[in-house]
Amino acid sequence: MDIAAYFRELGEALAALPHAPIEAMLDILQQARLEGRTIFIVGNGGSASTASHFACDLGKNTVMPGVPRFRVTALTDNMEVFSALANDLGYENVFAEQLANLLHPGDVVIAISTSGNSPNVLKAVEFARTQGATTIGWTGQGGGRLADLVDLLIAVPSTRIEQVENAHLILHHLVTIRMRELSRALAASMA
Repeated sequence: MDIAAYFRELGEALAALPHAPIEAMLDILQQARLEGRTIFIVGNGGSASTASHFACDLGKNTVMPGVPRFRVTALTDNMEVFSALANDLGYENVFAEQLANLLHPGDVVIAISTSGNSPNVLKAVEFARTQGATTIGWTGQGGGRLADLVDLLIAVPSTRIEQVENAHLILHHLVTIRMRELSRALAASMA
């Protein structure tokens, strides 16, 4: 694939991404912030990297004086817990078991999976739903099994893993920027 085709393909996937579910996610995240809910983010491989990056940016880059901070964590980031759970209880349980210790009703779980079929991600979402959490899925085209489990699905219209991961990174940056803008507006209204 040449450079121009790669960029064109990414642009087409982004242009075809529906805006309504993104706006709905922004509303869910803002409500979670204002209510002091925790946002948990999960994913494997490149999606684990996106989960960590998103948690970092959302937690750090949206801080304004007097404005409630995001309570956000990526369940990919504690390697000791992650590897102990994988070793002792199986890789499919690494996220659900962490949620069992931390999740409260009304919290939010963002599940990132390019295929939408990762067993440990699916198990985390299934558990989260039993606990009254709001679940959001970020996937590739079709959404896989995750599409039927989450409250809100954002499916990048591409079957190329690299383009789906690219779009997820762009999505996380978009969300962070919008949340920072909302933080500024809240801070200004409180001044």
